[in-house]
Amino acid sequence: MRCSVVILNWNGADWLRRFLPTVLEHTPDSDCEIVVADNGSTDNSIELLKNEFPTVRLILFTENYGFAEGYNKAIDAINSEYVVLLNSDVEVTDHWLTVLLDFLDEHKQVAAVQPKILSWKSKQSNPDKVLFEHAGAAGGEIDVLGYPFCRGRLLQHLDIDNGQYDTNKQVFWTTGACMAIRTEIYKKEGGLDGSYFAHMEEIDLCWRLNCRGYQLWCVPQSKVYHVGGGALGYENPRKTYLNFRNSLLTLYKNLPAGRLWWVMICRFFLDYVAALQMLLTGHPKNMMSVMRARIDYHKSIKTYSHKRHDNLCKAIIPFPATISRRCIVFDYYIRRMSN
Repeated sequence: MRCSVVILNWNGADWLRRFLPTVLEHTPDSDCEIVVADNGSTDNSIELLKNEFPTVRLILFTENYGFAEGYNKAIDAINSEYVVLLNSDVEVTDHWLTVLLDFLDEHKQVAAVQPKILSWKSKQSNPDKVLFEHAGAAGGEIDVLGYPFCRGRLLQHLDIDNGQYDTNKQVFWTTGACMAIRTEIYKKEGGLDGSYFAHMEEIDLCWRLNCRGYQLWCVPQSKVYHVGGGALGYENPRKTYLNFRNSLLTLYKNLPAGRLWWVMICRFFLDYVAALQMLLTGHPKNMMSVMRARIDYHKSIKTYSHKRHDNLCKAIIPFPATISRRCIVFDYYIRRMSN
């Protein structure tokens, strides 16, 4: 197989019924396979797949390994040249995959690519003014303090897609909602960090890839529509916890010592400002999630020290040029910039 499109599923029968037909329709079947890796679902996902989608390859797990380790285990069973990590709540379009794979074929130095990610909900409500989607938009970036943002998305602000980002561009990270990556590189460089469970794991992987000399690109001639928040809503306290904890772990694992200390000082103050804002806006559980994330980060540093050592030793480029020199918190709240 040239490519395996792997959809990780956990109790997502409704998403599969809605969106899997578009994947089957728009994915070339001559040299590509569609795989659903099930994370121990307790709904009717397996029955649905066997009865309504018999051509889809199934990989079944007995428990929920989360996004990161679930994909690692699934991709261990994949031998295709390329593998696509595709969320179950994504509607693909014509030629979405061909465009991505052709780009990888033509650019051997590129490890992974993503399409343009647009909001499915926005398309349903106002098809003339479709917004970019939070998880990836037109290519992932990261600022000097480790806050992720995208072309088309700054913090919670989403741009309308007017074709302004329709040029191919090298980016810092490609979204886990729809990422095509060389299978050999994924396995060689350790894949996603299974201990993250979910959130920030693709940024951690892409940081490693950047430091080890690989390139990542957004190819917006391919586009998909993502619902977003399919497993955990954007204001879910569990999601808040994972985002803050995993963000700190990613900085610790990848930043060189000369930068790590001052970035962590800045993040200490900004994380507590964010927690206070959550409290004042009526989200006390999210505030507590931030506090717990910081406590758990400090507790777990020792268990991640070997990963930090390994990453820094293998880094060809200790601080990649693809890291933005912007501070998006300053830009958004002080300079009032929306992108």
